[in-house]
Amino acid sequence: MRIGTRGSALAIAQAQWVAARLPVAAELVPIITAGDQERAAGDKSRWVSELERALLDAEIDLAVHSAKDVPADLGDGLELVAFPDRADPRDVICGAASLAALGPGARVGTSSLRRAAQLRALRADLQVVELRGNVDTRLRKLAGGEVDACVVALAGLQRLGRPDEAGGVLDELVPAAGQGALALEARAGSVAPGLLGQLRHADTAAAVGAERDLVRALGASCHTPVGAHARALGDGRIELAAWVGLPDGSAWVSDRVVAGAAEVGARVAARMLAVGAGELLRRATAEIPA
Repeated sequence: MRIGTRGSALAIAQAQWVAARLPVAAELVPIITAGDQERAAGDKSRWVSELERALLDAEIDLAVHSAKDVPADLGDGLELVAFPDRADPRDVICGAASLAALGPGARVGTSSLRRAAQLRALRADLQVVELRGNVDTRLRKLAGGEVDACVVALAGLQRLGRPDEAGGVLDELVPAAGQGALALEARAGSVAPGLLGQLRHADTAAAVGAERDLVRALGASCHTPVGAHARALGDGRIELAAWVGLPDGSAWVSDRVVAGAAEVGARVAARMLAVGAGELLRRATAEIPA
């Protein structure tokens, strides 16, 4: 089986993890995406579109994505065929033990609009600065003194074997939809039913599905600061936390609801839209430079 992946160290590690759990021999096929070439661009489709093209052209049989990078709408003829057991979805701070441990004016680096907005909402006195590059690059920039701290996904550190780089977990931030989870994509109907048995995790699929439903119902995009974190409760219900705000952190809406997996995303979206989330999303889109 040919497994398509981005060429970053993290993406390769994720694809190798998947390959090791397949009952057939697998070959990794690294593919350079537009997102790798144009890191300043925010459109999530840039991270997955070349992999989807390779699937449709039958150059690969399976694509391994970070679920947070997969847009709400897939390419025609493609489907998400498995969500493996999710890693820890939370954000962590590197270079400090917590946000509270940072002094006024500290420079905190992140590549995420969502993280930047939530950091500003929590600590208006911080200097939140753009910190691009893969996880290794951001940690090197931190070590080089470009920032006093940086915020990254704990799952990425764990998959790279560097969890000790985390100074503290930021439970006060709502993660991105799909954060910590992998999404396996294939041509519709092309994967034998039993092939991915070890890689299908029902609770992860339900939780990530609820998060993606929320983002879709809000009409949100990667150009807007949105957090969504769902947790399966084991009885068919999902607890879903959500956050929508402006890039400068000056206004936001948050909510937390427990409901059935099939309905919770739409329910939370409706509640948030009723109290102004739609206007925040419109303003956020207008405020973010093209």
